[in-house]
Amino acid sequence: MDKEKHIRPSWDEYFIQIANTVAQRATCDRGRSGCVIAHDKQLLVTGYVGSPKGLPHCDDVGHQMRKIIHEDGSVTNHCVRTVHAEQNAICQAAKLGISLQGSTLYCRMTPCRTCAMLIINCGITRVVCEKKYHDGAESEAMFRQAGVELVFINEEILKYDNQ
Repeated sequence: MDKEKHIRPSWDEYFIQIANTVAQRATCDRGRSGCVIAHDKQLLVTGYVGSPKGLPHCDDVGHQMRKIIHEDGSVTNHCVRTVHAEQNAICQAAKLGISLQGSTLYCRMTPCRTCAMLIINCGITRVVCEKKYHDGAESEAMFRQAGVELVFINEEILKYDNQ
């Protein structure tokens, strides 16, 4: 009887899988994203894309879009109704009094500029992303400058529709 050997996921694969499960709670269809933060192979906190507590969700009332005109003249559209998964995970840690110093953050794609600044300032030392974000170059540069290790599970570039 040949039994196939079970192959355990690596710790990075394991926490990315958990982040993807957390993402199922997200309430904005433009970015159903989840995040987990772990330290020493222990899950500390989770977060997903969603509106601030008590405020309406995109899934219920629609998106709250803002058009951004960039220095090069390009225009992008962003939903500003929701809080990013990384921000919600960091807020959960603050609310519960959990230090994130020296921890690893797992997320769907390269964090945005604002999330990158929060990640750096709360002492997270490693970020593992499932995919690259098409507009993540600035965050990648900030992480390099701050000494935050950035790992991509795969090199696929994620781009939102209706940019």
